[in-house]
Amino acid sequence: MKQIPRITLNPPGRRTFAVLALCSLLATSLTAATPDVWSVRDFGAKGDGKTDDTAAFQKALDAAAQAGGGTVSAGRGNFFFAGHLSVPVGVALEGIWKSVPAHNGLRDRGLPKPTDDGTTFLVTENAGQEDGAPFITLTHNSTLRGVVIYYPEQKTDDVPVPYPWAVAMRGKNPAVLSVELLNPYNGIDASANERHLIRDVHGQPLRRGVLVDGIYDIGRIENVHFNPWWSHKPKLFQWQMENGEAFLFGRSDWQYVFNTFCFGYKVGYRFLQTKAGLCNGNFLGIGADDCYTALVVDNCAPMGLLISNGEFVSFHGPDPTMVSVGTNNHGSVRFVNCAFWGPCNQIARLAGRGTTGFSDCIFVQWDRKKEGRHALQVESGTVIVRGCEFQENKPQIELGENVRRAVISDNVINGPARIANRSKGSVKIANNAEDAPKTP
Repeated sequence: MKQIPRITLNPPGRRTFAVLALCSLLATSLTAATPDVWSVRDFGAKGDGKTDDTAAFQKALDAAAQAGGGTVSAGRGNFFFAGHLSVPVGVALEGIWKSVPAHNGLRDRGLPKPTDDGTTFLVTENAGQEDGAPFITLTHNSTLRGVVIYYPEQKTDDVPVPYPWAVAMRGKNPAVLSVELLNPYNGIDASANERHLIRDVHGQPLRRGVLVDGIYDIGRIENVHFNPWWSHKPKLFQWQMENGEAFLFGRSDWQYVFNTFCFGYKVGYRFLQTKAGLCNGNFLGIGADDCYTALVVDNCAPMGLLISNGEFVSFHGPDPTMVSVGTNNHGSVRFVNCAFWGPCNQIARLAGRGTTGFSDCIFVQWDRKKEGRHALQVESGTVIVRGCEFQENKPQIELGENVRRAVISDNVINGPARIANRSKGSVKIANNAEDAPKTP
């Protein structure tokens, strides 16, 4: 009879101990890799919309910093602030939102209000004092994420009360992610830092949306959209149209801006000279709708503003214009594959000593009052217009006597070409395809 081999097993206790030891080792490893989290409620925050939670939040933030960094969780609630906060080095202040929320309820659409759900910061400090301390200041490697910032004392149909900046970004690598700036007077001051990141931010800043200045190492702004979701009521919105500026750029070296939008401002994008200097950068997929002037260049760096795939619309205000380049500009501006429409006075009004170029762009509407205005009115400097489409049968380009150089070629024109050339400089006009004259 064939003998069956015996199989020797380890004693159950020894095997169980080995498995438990392995599990314990894995659990310890996973725990060590998980960032520490501090709850603001453990430090006395109430989140009831009435109690001042400023001190509790700051204690939690400081505790995280003393431990070497981590996450301070606000959780669900309406957190009232009579003061301001400083987020220390290596600390993230987070609410519950994983992507930026929307609150259109104040416009009577039946949707949730900011105090109905999520994490809402109710800001009240420094009403009437625009130069006061920012509500939240970010420092080295600190982050603000997943919250709604709301000024409950701001009225929906009146001239807005000034407040300081809602968020100030300082140090190296500060970040604002998935935040709703519902109704701040001033939104984000991204000045005097390095490598800032502003991503997935929506809302209705009333006076200024984002200010970038004093940036010597690349900053990034992505998916930032400003719309009148909080209030479209006449008195407030008219004030915003007459005073608001959505995006302002002073000194910034290699600024990157992607997929941004604004609606209902005096100026959509403004490039200005500050004490720190001028801006150059890459602007892809940017848009401005119903702004008195969609894009204004007071001055920019010689390295240039590279603006691609933009969409610009202007039709309100005393002189609705898509692009205005000022007399002080000496840098280069390039528009590539951009679209311009809306019943404006002119598409662009160009001056200064620099160069402005339009390549493969679409010009849809201009000369709304039929005054004989040209789509592009060039007073001075250098202009390049190549491969563009002029869709209306109206005057296309006017070159003033102070225009130094111009190249106008390979464009498609609806109707006859009407290019007024009074320039005393070097001008090349060639290969433009206009409609053939109609035969009697």
